[in-house]
Amino acid sequence: MGMIANKEAIQEGQLILVDKPLKWTSFQVVNKIRWMIRKKFNLKKIKVGHAGTLDPLATGLLLICTGKMTKQIEGLMGKEKTYTGTLVLGASTPSYDLETEIDKHYGYDHISTELLDVVKEKFMGTILQKPPLFSAIKKDGKRLYEHARAGEQIEVPSREVQIHDFQLTRVSLPEVDFKICCSKGTYIRSIAHDFGQALGSGAYLKTLCRTSIGNYRLEDAYSLEVLEAIMKS
Repeated sequence: MGMIANKEAIQEGQLILVDKPLKWTSFQVVNKIRWMIRKKFNLKKIKVGHAGTLDPLATGLLLICTGKMTKQIEGLMGKEKTYTGTLVLGASTPSYDLETEIDKHYGYDHISTELLDVVKEKFMGTILQKPPLFSAIKKDGKRLYEHARAGEQIEVPSREVQIHDFQLTRVSLPEVDFKICCSKGTYIRSIAHDFGQALGSGAYLKTLCRTSIGNYRLEDAYSLEVLEAIMKS
């Protein structure tokens, strides 16, 4: 899994598995690790990048590449991903998560475990989804969230994604816990939002954690605190 062995190994290319903390952007994690590496090895420059963004309000596995390993980012990003999380029925937000305030309320008394199971099947296999307006995808040279925050109405094209597995692991209405295994480019926030609509209600994502990317697992990842302690030793 590649540990921070020495200056040469870092420059040749290392893969570091990190457990991204809540409210950090993926970019902030990269900057922090780059700073740690430069400080420890007295390097003026070192390439550091991540293979697949996690939203600030998501936690979990972030793959950090250093040196020549950054050339592998595209391949790593294409790997299958697994997430666990909680969605809340009966309300929606513009960002589809708690980055923005609840803007609409819906009834959910009609929702049974049977209905959840039936509707869930519509989200299996190849599905079309629209990325959230509050996302970093570019349209007309601006990121979607820049358009959204400016209050601009913009048409977002749908895209095909693959949902390999979708399990509801706990139902305690209005909350539903889930586990999803999916392809690159899948927005779990969009699944939460669309799932709520398909149930004749509304929903937003309350929590999200990425548990795997390909064969890389969250349980093998370092917290930033542990990484910092290792770098100082």
